[in-house]
Amino acid sequence: TKDTIEVPIDPVDNSKVLKIGSKLTFQQREKLRTFLRQNLEVFAWKHSDMVGISPQVMCHRLNIDPEVRGVQQKRHNMDHARYQALKEEVDCLLACGFIRESFYPDWLANPVLVPKPNGSWRTCVDFTDLNKACPKDSFPLPSIDQLVDATAGHELLSFMDAYSGYNQIPMYEPDQEHTSFITDRCLYCYKVMPFGLINASATYQRLVNMMFADLLGDTMEVYVDDML
Repeated sequence: TKDTIEVPIDPVDNSKVLKIGSKLTFQQREKLRTFLRQNLEVFAWKHSDMVGISPQVMCHRLNIDPEVRGVQQKRHNMDHARYQALKEEVDCLLACGFIRESFYPDWLANPVLVPKPNGSWRTCVDFTDLNKACPKDSFPLPSIDQLVDATAGHELLSFMDAYSGYNQIPMYEPDQEHTSFITDRCLYCYKVMPFGLINASATYQRLVNMMFADLLGDTMEVYVDDML
């Protein structure tokens, strides 16, 4: 028996489903479904649903060591499958407003495409050189043992994963050009915090600790973009 079942929560669009515990009673399921439907607007199903975080609340800064010179990686060749996957990803990022064209960047990285088990591609950017120039942010992340202990004594638990969580945090505008990556068509840089930056998880944890300060340790625990 599966631990969870999928339930539609949008009466207009049956593709919008959430997973709830299969061992809940019928009454519990219906109460939960009603509650979720009443709060449908807080969920994101596509990038255009994302409101994003105001830069006045939080943005990601790189804090590059001024003594380190920028590194411009040479463009790597790709086979046709990777080339096509990268083109589709770039088009998607442009449509979402996550990236913009970059001009004369001091730092330039290569995109790296990694195959997924389902046959599709995961697009990453090789920020190795940039990360070496950035001091580590020592903001503490919660210990896993602490999170496990926090679940003790609770009859019901809810797990939430932020939709494209990192991309909801804007990049500090003067640092955007430093996240530049190269394609065969153009140079682009990120307007939002991408995956692969050394201190991205610390920035995200700092944000959620601030957002949920009144709930943490009481009715909620958060590890980066996973909420319990």
